[in-house]
Amino acid sequence: MLGVARSGYYKYHGKPNKRQKENEKLLQTIRAIFKMSRHTYGSPRVHAELLAQGFKCSRPRVARIMQKDGMAAKMKRLFKRTTRIDEKHVRAPNLLKQEFSASIPNQKWVADITYVRTREGWLYVAVVLDLFSRKIVGLAMSESLHTELVLQAMNQALQRRRPKMGLQHHSDRGCQYTCESFRRLLVENGVVCSMSSTGNCYDNAVAESFFHTLKTECIHFERYENRHEAKRSIFEYVEVFYNNQRRHSTLGYMSPADFERHFDQTPCS
Repeated sequence: MLGVARSGYYKYHGKPNKRQKENEKLLQTIRAIFKMSRHTYGSPRVHAELLAQGFKCSRPRVARIMQKDGMAAKMKRLFKRTTRIDEKHVRAPNLLKQEFSASIPNQKWVADITYVRTREGWLYVAVVLDLFSRKIVGLAMSESLHTELVLQAMNQALQRRRPKMGLQHHSDRGCQYTCESFRRLLVENGVVCSMSSTGNCYDNAVAESFFHTLKTECIHFERYENRHEAKRSIFEYVEVFYNNQRRHSTLGYMSPADFERHFDQTPCS
């Protein structure tokens, strides 16, 4: 009779409309997902998780709700180079050539080292990553940068995955990777060695990107009292969250473990 819209009437009386009620319900789920992600997910990954849970909503809608509620993924920091080159050691050619995709598991692995500050001193972390699924297949941590660190990471990867002959292993030209003992380990297991060209961080971008993510989502928001505390934190992040839960945009927003399971369950054409 007054020519007033129903939505305007309810807005005047402070009553939520249907859309507002739906957004409030969606907000509660988004908060739970954001907490599960350890405050690391932005709207794309949150949206992917919502779709997986059966919600029907657009990504811009999710972004608006998150922004209004003050939810934002942790900020990133710069990555720093840690390894040094020993000119006396034999270096391998760059066979990978920035081709960071693989059609099957255990076809191409990349490896790298980073360091973590604790009140007790530096903790050095070495990883081996499978380019097929972006899964960390080898992880080792030590107070020393000696070659034993990368040997432990590589041996763990070999024992876990049992790769066939011809696997390609790519790293930078740090002395840990160019030394005789590491190269001998590769030869004994039929692994082909590839190394980045000097001073080009893009040649090993995926490994460096992982450390960027590790520091962004875990390390830079902690104050480790000692190396044991740091080891426990990093191990839990990698083995529980990163490998098995974290959604990766390059994997169609699946976790590495889910991506490999999906591959194993897909019939061969």
